[in-house]
Amino acid sequence: MANLYQFEANTLQGKTFSFTDLQDKVVLIVNTASECGLTPQYEGLQQLHQQYAEQGLVIIGFPCNQFGKQEPGDAKQIQEGCLINYGVDFQMMEKIEVNGDNAHPLYQYLKSILPGMFGNKIKWNFTKFLFDKQGQPVKRYAPITKPAQIAQDIEELLR
Repeated sequence: MANLYQFEANTLQGKTFSFTDLQDKVVLIVNTASECGLTPQYEGLQQLHQQYAEQGLVIIGFPCNQFGKQEPGDAKQIQEGCLINYGVDFQMMEKIEVNGDNAHPLYQYLKSILPGMFGNKIKWNFTKFLFDKQGQPVKRYAPITKPAQIAQDIEELLR
């Protein structure tokens, strides 16, 4: 059966990241944008990271420019913006597409395994996907779902 561990992606620094390194971790994957009305969610994601990383939570952000061109920067600009504006030190990946023919294979998988209200598309920035310690998808959260609202689900999976 397919799971999260079959994928790879490039970090914001251009290094290959193998998702096999996430075994026995609870993982939250989020498509992000630095010029979106929801961008302040970076702060909430960072709070989750600080609160639960030592217990086994890994948060991975995937910048995406497909929604209102709200992530126009290059890797350096994205990294600096995340750090300076929100203190982000969870794992950020290179900018990808999440919808369409050029969607990253991980997002093709995410959309098929946990479709949203509107089918197999990512609706907007900050759509979130939660995985258990076995790499199985557990839940998809709408862009407007604040990170703090996911804390209870994270805690249950960390037990």
